[in-house]
Order: sequence, then C-alpha cells, then structure tokens
Amino acid sequence: MLLVNNKNWKLEYIKEIWFKLEKDMQSLTENNFKELFWLDFISTEFQLNNLRIDSVAFDEENNSFVIIEYKRWSSYSVIDQWFSYLSLLLNNKANFVLLLSQKKNKILKIEDIDWSQSRVIFIADSFTRYQQESINFKDLPIELWEMKQFSNWNIVYNQIKAANATESIKTITKFDSEIKEIEKEIKTYTEEDHLNWKSEKIIEIYENLKKLLFEIDNNIAIIPKKLYIAFKINKTNIIDIEIRKNDLKIWINLKHWELNDLYWITRNVKNTWHWWNWDYEIKIDTGENLIKVLDLIQQAYKKYN
Repeated sequence: MLLVNNKNWKLEYIKEIWFKLEKDMQSLTENNFKELFWLDFISTEFQLNNLRIDSVAFDEENNSFVIIEYKRWSSYSVIDQWFSYLSLLLNNKANFVLLLSQKKNKILKIEDIDWSQSRVIFIADSFTRYQQESINFKDLPIELWEMKQFSNWNIVYNQIKAANATESIKTITKFDSEIKEIEKEIKTYTEEDHLNWKSEKIIEIYENLKKLLFEIDNNIAIIPKKLYIAFKINKTNIIDIEIRKNDLKIWINLKHWELNDLYWITRNVKNTWHWWNWDYEIKIDTGENLIKVLDLIQQAYKKYN
C-alpha cells in the first residue's frame, strides 16, 4: 500500500513511524476503547496469579469480558497466549467480577456475566504470516489488529481477518486437554448456528435480505452473536436479526423519533423488553416486504456510515 498526501497537487510520501514504546500503543488505545471497539475500559496492567494483562475491557453488547494485549515484536504465539489469558479469566471469575463491580460501582455476581462470549484481542504493529494463519479456525475467539502510526500523525487500526476458516480449533491435538476445559464455557457463534433447523423459506428470506444489504455496501460486517446476528458498519450495529422458526425478527438501530416509516410495518418496542436498546422492530415471514424493509434499514445505514 502506497500512502501519500496531496499538497497543492504535489504528492508527498507518508512514512510509517514505529511506536517507540509498547506503552504508547496501550495508552492511546485504552483512551479510545469506545470509539475503536465499542468496549468499556475496566483496568490497565491487571496482575493475577503471576500473569499481567495489559488491558481489561467489557463488552456491553455481549455482556462479556475482553482481554487486550499489545506487542511490538513478532516472536510469540497468539494461540499459546490466548489459552493462558482465557484460562486465567475462566478460573478466576470472582476476581474479574469484583474488578467490574468496582468500576461500575454496583454489586455484580458471577452469573450476571456471559462467560461464553469472552475473547482476546492482540494489537501489534505487525503480525507474521505464521501468526495470521494460526487464527484460521471458525471457533477461535481471537482478534488480531495491526496498529500503525504515520508521519502525518494518522493512526490506522486494521483487523486481520481469518481466511477460509472452516476447521475447528479442536483439531489441534497439542491443546487437547486445555481445549476440552475451555470449550465447556466458550462458544463462538456462526451464521450456521442461527440457520440450523430453520425452514428453507426463512433461510431464503434471510439470504435475500443479506444480498440486498451487500448491494448497499459490501463493507457491512456480519457478526453472529449468541441471540442474534448483528450487521455493522464502522463498528456500529445497523440492524440485529433473530432468525426464528417461522419468521425473521429485525431490530433497526434508530430511536423512536429517528425512523420515518412510511409503510407502517415497524413496531415501536421502546417500552418493551428486547435483546438490545433499539426502538424499532419488524417481523417478516415472506419476501414481499424486503424492499420496504431495506428502505428503512438504509436510514440507519446513512446515520452511521
């Protein structure tokens, strides 16, 4: 990638500047967790059982803890460290809940947290090909993010996505015993999990809606959650979809005064309990209203893009 600056029609090369200290990467990221990852900062340099965690964050959407580690070198195994950090978290739940309770200034219990959605984020100036290939599993709750700084003081965070992730982490025999312990509690959800045992009709409606969304913007990210599938742009949910036996239930990420529903097909759920805090809900069981639904979804897309 060639990065240049246009200064009066004269292109100037923008150079990458290496971070002098790992702590610089950490401080900058911790101060901007919400903007970068939609996470709440909980603690820095948290030490427990002779292990030190760079950052502890909390994911309100998933109701789960996130461990973040920063690296300025490449000689480490993300898989080995992932096991260490997740084992530390799952074997010391009370310590982490106490940490969260102190941060939020309210009493929380172990059962208040969804431990199955715990994950680890590694942030580094670069990753080796071996490290990138090591996350190519469909059920591995690891994220790799490259963090680069440039001479114009721009900072770039780029997520390294797993390629062709079809194998399970369970196939790595080296970690048989550790995996059996962790898999009892950790679950990484996929679209297939939500589509299993659904009718061909409902699956077709979902796939057609997804195709229409990608025609709007193929950068829309699909993030399967425990209870629904989130469609995101710029780290913000546009909609959440629950795939049910006989219909799709869709929540649009707009408040009750923001959506212009000319079709009268939404329901205001502001004062009712639902998975997330969006105010508008649509149920569809045929493909007839997809264009109308898409028109409403685009209002949320335009707000967050």
